[in-house]
Formats: sequence, C-alpha cells, structure tokens
Amino acid sequence: MNSSETGGQASGSPTPSIVLVHGAFVDASGWQHVYTDLTARGFEVLVTQHPTQSLDGDVAVVEQAIAAARGPVVLVGHSYGGAIITAAGIGPKVAALAYVAAFAPDVGESIAMLTAGPLEDGEIPAPVIPASEGFLIVDPAGFPQAFAAEVDAQITRFMAAAQLPWGLQAIGTPLTEAAWKSKPSTYLLATEDRMIPPRAQRQMARRAGAPITEVDASHAVMLSQPTKVADFIAAAAATV
Repeated sequence: MNSSETGGQASGSPTPSIVLVHGAFVDASGWQHVYTDLTARGFEVLVTQHPTQSLDGDVAVVEQAIAAARGPVVLVGHSYGGAIITAAGIGPKVAALAYVAAFAPDVGESIAMLTAGPLEDGEIPAPVIPASEGFLIVDPAGFPQAFAAEVDAQITRFMAAAQLPWGLQAIGTPLTEAAWKSKPSTYLLATEDRMIPPRAQRQMARRAGAPITEVDASHAVMLSQPTKVADFIAAAAATV
C-alpha cells in the first residue's frame, strides 16, 4: 500500500518524484517529517509500506510505487531499505538512488552476509535477537539507544514495543542485480550509528561510488534530523 501527495511542479522538465523506503523493525511512519518537508518543497513523494518478511515481496511493493510515480524517480532507502532500492532501482524510471544509513549490497550478497563479519575495535554489536522462528527483532531494552539515541525516549520506547519483526527470508536472500552499478547514487552516513557501523557504511558507499554526506546522528537519522535528511534527498533530486 502506498501513500502519496503532490506538490507544485516547475515548468519544463518534470520534477523528480521521490519514493521513500523504510528499513527493518519499523514502518513508514518514520518518514513523516521528511515527507512533509519534501512535499512543501514541491516534490511528489510516495511512501512505501512493506512487510519486511521477504526481499522479493518488499521489492514488489516498491516497484508498484515506482510505477505510480509521475516523474523520474529518486529512490531513497533507509537501513534494510537500501537493499530493497538496490534491487528495485534497476528499472528505467529510476533516475537516482539515495542511501540513508543503509545497506548497499552487491550482486550475490545478502544482508546476512554483510553483517556476518567481525566488528572492529570500539564497535558495538546491534542488539538484534530472535523474535520467533523465522523472525528477528531488536531487543526492546536496547532499542532506544541503539536505534535512535537522540530521539525522545517516550517515542523510542513505543517504537520498541511496536516493532515489525524482520523475516529471515529478507535477511538471507542474495541480490541478483545491483542498481548502484548503473544509477547515480549518494549516501548519507550516520556517524553515531549503532545498528550499521559507520565504518561499514563508508565501505559500502565507496564501493558504490556514492558521494558521502555525514550527519552526526544515530541510526534513525530521519527521525532525529529530518531537515538534514530532506536536504540530502533534495540535493539528490537536483542532479536528475
């Protein structure tokens, strides 16, 4: 299911459409402030609501949003959403990719593979635990600090209680195509991230040839610093 709103469009070339893709453990509501900002700037913004149970299923939802967009698409993914946009972004309607503290897998890689390596000195493991057979969640006790340390604790406690379990099919499925190989990409790196180490974010961004914008924020940077995230996305759209 997708929601969209259209802002004003400039004459001449079509204004890019922006598709916002959430990550694991949360839903599309985390994009609300970014959505409001971008629509006020005149962009058509579509927000996907996908179940995070399987990569193929999530990609299909995002492809529906791409098809519904009126302009060339800037595809934006947060966290696991980066894997989704990497797979979904190969279509001709997608003009650019924007990764927000996100995974950017290569062909043949899964999220499980990207997270299997040892941590380096000073890096803290993400508090991810089994929820039930076939699904993972973030330990509710560790969620606020690991996911959104600078967001109000009442909000993050609710987010922890309302988590969307992450399916092992989504985590373990390798990508068969990687859109960043053929589409211009940019990367917003969260320097205080405790879910995806900043070191890993930098490595993936450099591999993808994506210019890096650093923001002093934890993983859910779109919640804590929505204006900076909206600025980053608008800058990506300006290159289309």
